[in-house]
Amino acid sequence: MLKSLKHTCLAATAVISAFTSIYVAAEEKLVVYTARKEHLVKPIFDLYTKQTGVKIDYITDSAGPLITRLQAEGKNTPADLLITVDAGNLWQAQDKGVLQSVKSKTLEQNIPAHLRDPNSHWFGLSVRARTMVYATDRVKLEELSTYANLADKKWDGRLCLRTSKKVYNQSLVATIIERLGKEKTEQVVKGWVNNLAAPVFSNDTMAMEAVAAGQCDVTVVNTYYYGRLLKEKPDTKLKLFWANQKTTGTHVNVSGAGVTKYAKHKAAAVKFLEWLSTPSAQKIFADANMEYPANSAVKPAKLVASWGEFKADQLNVDIAGRKQAEAIKLMDRAGYK
Repeated sequence: MLKSLKHTCLAATAVISAFTSIYVAAEEKLVVYTARKEHLVKPIFDLYTKQTGVKIDYITDSAGPLITRLQAEGKNTPADLLITVDAGNLWQAQDKGVLQSVKSKTLEQNIPAHLRDPNSHWFGLSVRARTMVYATDRVKLEELSTYANLADKKWDGRLCLRTSKKVYNQSLVATIIERLGKEKTEQVVKGWVNNLAAPVFSNDTMAMEAVAAGQCDVTVVNTYYYGRLLKEKPDTKLKLFWANQKTTGTHVNVSGAGVTKYAKHKAAAVKFLEWLSTPSAQKIFADANMEYPANSAVKPAKLVASWGEFKADQLNVDIAGRKQAEAIKLMDRAGYK
């Protein structure tokens, strides 16, 4: 009888152990949908797995398709986290109801208020500035000042821009609308269009190449594109100029993340998000793309720091999303293709 009972207990213990193992295994996994390129996120995913044992599966795509996918999957989505670029995209994800609010003292302490959603649906993890790049042999520093100043007639035939179809420019214009109002902003954008030396370019790199070739004298780019150029051509005659330093500060934006509305592993997703805001992870996340850490306690990479300190606009970056539709319509009216 005792022997039989012992076997029964051992069998029950084995079953419980098996179920516990299955439960733990389920908890030790995260699924991430990411609009950041694989080479930028895989190293940090691998490090987290090495440190914690939590396996991270991920799917990469552009922000729009990922948000649409989350909407279509609804409660059946396997995704626990969405990582994407630009606050405009993060705001769209929140607005379409695919993210959930997260209460975390760690994230509130590590990520400045203007770099996260006011209702905690998403958090910026790295920062990029969108500012001017100019030809040092053709532009005098005193000619440069603000984004609005690029509409001045002195820049006629000297300005190159990336297409308005890219979210980065939509976010910039959304910020200008918030600062200057619709009427003034539309005048500014029309001035940009009038000053173009060439049709708009499909990306920032091509716009900088046009400046380097003498096709125009100044353009507006995300800072990491300038960093890539410096790595390829360290002797370039192009330099960054920090816009709006005597007024509102240079426009900044973020790459960031949020926990999906129907995350199967919410607690684990929040822990990973918190870890991404810590100094060691911030360094890797930002340095991979020559961006600035969102956590102000972390210093940028040596190359990024060499561009000098600047005053950043302190508007909450969610403006990029809230005024995105308004910005798109305004650019269309102004003839900005």
